Amino acid sequence: MKTLQKGDKKLLNAWAFYDWANSVYSLVIASAIFPIFYNALFKIRGNNYVDVFGYHCKDTAMITFVTALAFLIVAFISPILSGIADYIGNKKSFLRFFCYMGGLSCIGLYWFNVENFFISYTVYLFGLIGFWASLVFYNSYLPDIAFPEQQDKVSARGFSMGYIGSTILLIINLAMVMLSPDDQKMEMMRYSFLMVGIWWIGFSHITYYYLPNGASTGHKVTKAVIFDGFKELKLVWKDVKSNIPLKRYLGSYFVFIMAVQTVMLVATYFGAEEISWETESQKTTGLIISILVIQIVAVIGAILTSRASGKFGNINTLIFLNGFWAVLCVFAYFVETPNEFYATAGFVGLVMGGIQSLARSTYSKLLPETTDTASYFSFYDVTEKVGIVIGMSIYGIIDQVTGSMRNSIVFLGIFFVIGLLLLLRVPKQNVTKS
Repeated sequence: MKTLQKGDKKLLNAWAFYDWANSVYSLVIASAIFPIFYNALFKIRGNNYVDVFGYHCKDTAMITFVTALAFLIVAFISPILSGIADYIGNKKSFLRFFCYMGGLSCIGLYWFNVENFFISYTVYLFGLIGFWASLVFYNSYLPDIAFPEQQDKVSARGFSMGYIGSTILLIINLAMVMLSPDDQKMEMMRYSFLMVGIWWIGFSHITYYYLPNGASTGHKVTKAVIFDGFKELKLVWKDVKSNIPLKRYLGSYFVFIMAVQTVMLVATYFGAEEISWETESQKTTGLIISILVIQIVAVIGAILTSRASGKFGNINTLIFLNGFWAVLCVFAYFVETPNEFYATAGFVGLVMGGIQSLARSTYSKLLPETTDTASYFSFYDVTEKVGIVIGMSIYGIIDQVTGSMRNSIVFLGIFFVIGLLLLLRVPKQNVTKS
C-alpha cells in the first residue's frame, strides 16, 4: 500500500489503535481479572504463602517480585533490541514479535494453577515481558508519525482508545463471570485470559498494516551489533547530560513513574486483601466495578490533562498531577470500606491516564532533532523499567516484612513528592504549550 506521510490522520489513528489492542492486557490481566483469580486460587488453597527456593514468600509479595523481575529483564534487553532495530530498520517486526509473545502468554494463563507454580509464574513473566517490550517500539514511533504540535493529542488519543477498548472486553468478561454459577466462575476467568490474547494479537494487525517498518538500511545483524545497543544507550546518555531540560525531566520521571506504575500494578491486590468485603462474591464484583470506574474516568482524565497542558504547559500540569497522586497515597492508607475504595478508584482514574500520556508526550517534545528515535525511547523505557523494578521491589519487601500493603502504599507517596520537587527544576519554557 501507499506509504502514509508523517502527520496523516489515518497513520495517527493506526498508531493509537495499538493501545486499543494491547490495553486489554494491562486491564484484564495486570489490573482486574487475573489479580482476582490469583487471590481466589490461594483462598481455595487455604494458604497464602508460596515456597520458592526454600523461602516462605507471601502470595502478594511473590507476584510483586515476579513483576519486578520482568521489568528488570525488559530494562536489560530493550537497549539491545532498539539498537538492532535501528541498525537494520525493522522496529515493526520487533513490535509484532513481542505482541505475539505477550498474547500467547495470556492464552497460556488459562492453565495457571497451584500444582505447578514455577511454570505458571514463568508464563505470567513472559506476558509481562511481551507487553512492556512491545511498548519500547510502539512509543518510539510517536515522533516518527506525529509532529510536535500533534503529539500531546495523539498520545492522549492512544490512551483513551486503550481505556475504551479494554473496558469493552472487561465488561464482557464481567458478564461471563458474574452470570455464571459459583462453581464455574474460576473457569470463566480462565476463558477471559484466552480472550485477551486473541483480542491483543487480532486487533494489533490494524496497526501493523499502516505503520512503516522504519528506515531500511539493508544491514545484517552481527555479534557486534548486539552490543551496539548499549553503545547507543551510552551515546544517548551523553547527549542527555548536555541537555539540561531533558536531563532534569528524566530525573523527575524516573521517580514519579515508579510510583505510578507500582500503584497501578498492585491496586487490585490491595483491594482484594486490605478492604473489608462482606462476601467473596461482593469482593469479585466490587473489584471489577472499581477497575471499570478507573477506566471510564481515565478517558475523561486523559482528555482533561491534554487540555490542561495546552493551557498551563506540560510541566505545570505534571507538577499538579504528582501532588494529587501524593494525597491519594496518604488517603489510601485509611481506606477500609468498599465505598471508600470506589471513591479512591475514581480519583486514581482521573489522574492515571493523564500522567502517563503527558509524561510520554513531554519527553517526545524535549528530544533533540534526530532520526534515532528508537534509541531515545529505549532510554526512556529503561528509565521507566528500572524505576518500576525499584518501586515494585520496595513495595514487595515492605509487604513481606510488615504483612500489610498499606505501609507500602504510603511509602510510594514519598516518591510523588520527590517527583514534584524535581519537576520544579525543569525549565518550563522548553516545553511549549500545545
